[in-house]
Amino acid sequence: PNIGDCFGHKTATFMLLGDTCTRGCKYCAVSKGRPNAVNEHEPEHLAEAVFKLGLKHVVLTSVDRDDLADGGAAHFAKTVNAIKCLLPRTSVEVLIPDFRGKRENLKTLLESPIDILNHNTETVPRLYPEVRGGGRYKWALSILRWSKEMRPKLPAKTGLMLGLGEERDELLTVFQDLRHVNCDILTL
Repeated sequence: PNIGDCFGHKTATFMLLGDTCTRGCKYCAVSKGRPNAVNEHEPEHLAEAVFKLGLKHVVLTSVDRDDLADGGAAHFAKTVNAIKCLLPRTSVEVLIPDFRGKRENLKTLLESPIDILNHNTETVPRLYPEVRGGGRYKWALSILRWSKEMRPKLPAKTGLMLGLGEERDELLTVFQDLRHVNCDILTL
């Protein structure tokens, strides 16, 4: 809905790794099922699009790809590197899946020159089974904590949806958890 505003500020978001997710989170309209093979040329093609559009800030996100051993981490890294090769001054924010809570997958991504690490917590722990079936609250916190351990100066960002049935006290607990793992930015 804010595409005009984003484009006006030379910002765009791109979804990597296809349009079919291996999970079925209740809040998401992306198709669930068996994804197609990874397009190995996507990093270069996306970098060319960013260059042609003259973007100053790019957000890379993706469907969950639990079918891939690294959850798509290496593909994210290749895409970031391709963008930075063409446009070194363009900032790149990655809004990543949880990589099934595997630290080595996050490490693969963090070795690329990203400018902001974003992983959405989405909701309070009590609602995870209902809202975020394939995810785990513990994994979300781990991704944020590990990112600060591996790259302390890299901004770590997360987001929470409101209005899913969460209670005020549950939100305050999540806020404390996010502070405890040194999350820098929270969107609600």
